[in-house]
Amino acid sequence: MPLGYTFAMIKPSACRKNHVGPILAMINQSGFRISAIRSTKLNKEEAEHFYEIHKEKGFYDNLCEFMSSGPIIALLLEKENAIEDFRTLIGNTNPCMAEEGTIRKMFAESLQKNAVHGSDSVENAKREADYFFNERERY
Repeated sequence: MPLGYTFAMIKPSACRKNHVGPILAMINQSGFRISAIRSTKLNKEEAEHFYEIHKEKGFYDNLCEFMSSGPIIALLLEKENAIEDFRTLIGNTNPCMAEEGTIRKMFAESLQKNAVHGSDSVENAKREADYFFNERERY
């Protein structure tokens, strides 16, 4: 995956509350190009595999349960400084601490149900994008 890409996911709570359109609009208005998109639903085993890096953390089981509770939107986003810029756009993981105008401040329900996921490194962006998209699905 070339530099300038990040993986993002709109989580089940935001999908259930019909926030997909407004979140996608914010992504577009922030200069990101969506180079792959998929609507899907993770089963519990898939969620456990995707979040395997958090297996030893106390929130892992609840996170996997939540992430398999409904549909998600997986996205591959392109922009110079994509990872950093997307993390700025989504805001702090804890929506109470997120800045005004960020996706999590506007659409998150709680720390766990924080509306969106964004990769935190080039390595994780590649691993996460590869989990959802093959090369043919990326443009």
